[in-house]
Amino acid sequence: MIQTSIKRFYDPSFTVTPAYKESLPDLQNGPASLIEGANVPIQQVGISNFRLPLKYPTPQGDLRTLETSVDGYVGLDAGKKGINMSRIMRTFYEYRDEIFYPAKLREILQSYREDLECRSAFLKLTFNYPLLKKSLRSSLEGYQYYEISYEGILDEEGQFRSLMHLEFVYSSACPCSFELSEHARETREVAAIPHSQRSIANITIEMRDAMLPDDLIMAARSALQTETQVMVKREDEQAFAEMNGAYQKFVEDAARLLYEELNDIPAIHDFVVRCAHLESLHSHDAVSRICKGIPGGLR
Repeated sequence: MIQTSIKRFYDPSFTVTPAYKESLPDLQNGPASLIEGANVPIQQVGISNFRLPLKYPTPQGDLRTLETSVDGYVGLDAGKKGINMSRIMRTFYEYRDEIFYPAKLREILQSYREDLECRSAFLKLTFNYPLLKKSLRSSLEGYQYYEISYEGILDEEGQFRSLMHLEFVYSSACPCSFELSEHARETREVAAIPHSQRSIANITIEMRDAMLPDDLIMAARSALQTETQVMVKREDEQAFAEMNGAYQKFVEDAARLLYEELNDIPAIHDFVVRCAHLESLHSHDAVSRICKGIPGGLR
């Protein structure tokens, strides 16, 4: 039996001295000879989904603190074994008490480039943004939550791109189903109900000028009209049925309506939209995707 003198206990009183810290092995910053696989650049390496409460401004000028999931990455050049992953979080934590808006990400990304000695950096903040939404006809109101992401990209030439993502949930009543239901009533006096379904628009915009989540949410509401409701009484349910009848839409219609709305907002440089109608008739979904179409833009 091999004897060992290794101590099998944790000593909470142990103090790390500068000399001891200097003696610790550091494989991440080791020579290129330690690289496994192809010695090529990696476009993004970092950490995903570290969470903390961050402060965001509202159009009214107050602040809202929201739990935020953060993804942080940097580019890794060929010849480098790895990066200091904890530095991604530690650098971000230096900004945790500041107010966050899309352009703020440029400052943090520049710190990433300096602290991690990299040429490109990427940051994404994802949070649920609450807005009070009034019922259609009753006096009720409730919080609607919108998944929002701010995304910042700082490329190797130092160019900064600012993106915002929104997941917008709405209802879509099928025009074809409406016409077939009306035909059954008129020709055979048969009760028929047109089908509608919960639908999701995933909207990504590249900003030319500053925008808040409220601006993008209001644009989606204006384009689609049939956002799902929060608090509902009978008069609200009837109003929602009428609204779906007034704003029937195929998935192609939804994409074009959003295009028309977003294309008229000067603060938006580029955009891409994906609409999905989660079919109640079919066992599959109907999907459309549309982009502004500028050369080299979002696809």
